[in-house]
Amino acid sequence: MLSTHDLTCPYCGEPIDLVIDSSGGSQRYIEDCQVCCRPITVILEVHGDEDVDVRLQSESDT
Repeated sequence: MLSTHDLTCPYCGEPIDLVIDSSGGSQRYIEDCQVCCRPITVILEVHGDEDVDVRLQSESDT
């Protein structure tokens, strides 16, 4: 299931849009910021069918 999330880059503070595929369940992966190109850790937690939590971390937060 694809959904779009409006989030904020933990490095540059700019708003970014991420398309999230929650069909694979909870995940952790790296995606580059669309503005500053720094690597962001995306933490996706899926609870049930429709409840999805998305958190972003910088390298220093991990």
